[in-house]
Amino acid sequence: MTEAQQITLNEFLAEQARTVDRVLEEWVPDESVEPVSIHRAMRYSLFAGGKRIRPILAIAAARAVSDSPAGVEHVAATLELIHTYSLIHDDLPALDNDDLRRGRPTNHKVFGEAMAILAGDALLTLAFEVLARLNRVSAESKIRMVEELSRASGTVGGMIGGQVHDIEGERKPPTPHLLESIHRAKTGALLRASVRIGAIYAGASEDEIAALSEYGEHVGLAFQIVDDVLDVEQSSESLGKTAGKDEAQQKITFPAVYGLEQSHKMAETERLRAHAALRIFDDRADRLRQIADFIVHRKT
Repeated sequence: MTEAQQITLNEFLAEQARTVDRVLEEWVPDESVEPVSIHRAMRYSLFAGGKRIRPILAIAAARAVSDSPAGVEHVAATLELIHTYSLIHDDLPALDNDDLRRGRPTNHKVFGEAMAILAGDALLTLAFEVLARLNRVSAESKIRMVEELSRASGTVGGMIGGQVHDIEGERKPPTPHLLESIHRAKTGALLRASVRIGAIYAGASEDEIAALSEYGEHVGLAFQIVDDVLDVEQSSESLGKTAGKDEAQQKITFPAVYGLEQSHKMAETERLRAHAALRIFDDRADRLRQIADFIVHRKT
């Protein structure tokens, strides 16, 4: 009997989120450590109740490659550090100018813009310290993971590049080409890197990395499609962030380009393609298949 048959997906997600949180507690200085103000701001956003999807994808990918990749939760935690930094900065007045994140006031609303910027910078920096100090993998594997995380977070096809396209695309005619250039980079790159980093940590073959990369591409696109749809269909209370913000800022989204009905169909297509990409793993990738289902069918 596989692990995916022994416990439900919700139980698995909750268990892995707790594991990731324990690692983050270990790496992020306590609020009592000087400078107290920056550590309070870092921890405020980091422990605000996120789903931990990116680190959990890394863990599930590693387990698809190897039954028990000891210590993978540490490399997985770096993805949450990067993701949280990006949320803090995205919410700043100079970017998305949002007041609500994960059901709480955004970081700059509580700590001020200067401290929010520094908190994001600190989380980004800490992610690479964690990678550098991993002691269960070779130097070569560390370098590959640093490269993956840097590229996924960067300007050419990465998260920052996607954010730039997003800002510059506001109030422009919504086109499929511009939409893809934004979201494959802004959201998709870090999700794809999550499974690739987990695979590299577990010693995956090139064929396994290629299959997981394809899965990550489809899951990343599905995630953003659903995010855009939820911004239209759900309330701020249920989302934990300001609903309707995309339309108000005239952002280029999947519903804006394709409409809601077609966007739902596209998300389902990406889910099926994500499943198909995992065929070389047999039942070892059942968790990854379940996570793809969860991403497409979620309501928050």
